[in-house]
Amino acid sequence: MVSRFEVHLVSLDAEITSDPKNTRPCVILSPDEVNRNLETAIVAPLATTKTEYPTRVTVEFLNGRRHVILDQIRTVDQGRLVKKIGVIDEAFRRPIIERLQELFAE
Repeated sequence: MVSRFEVHLVSLDAEITSDPKNTRPCVILSPDEVNRNLETAIVAPLATTKTEYPTRVTVEFLNGRRHVILDQIRTVDQGRLVKKIGVIDEAFRRPIIERLQELFAE
């Protein structure tokens, strides 16, 4: 089972293969209850882009500044999760949740 705020390499290829080429780091956003009960997970890409937008949250990950790109969230089959590479530090979790709440508020 995967957990919220873990970072996984995710195969974003059109088809799942044993040799994924379009593999990107993504943050798991779906709540743990969803992750336990469904075969899918809601993820957002994690990138080193220097462009800042209101829909992107800056975090420190793997000794560098990264952005959780909330304007590109998607649902993927958990079979696309190639490898866990870390976890978002607790200090950055609340800003991610708050930004998501802003995005989906009425």
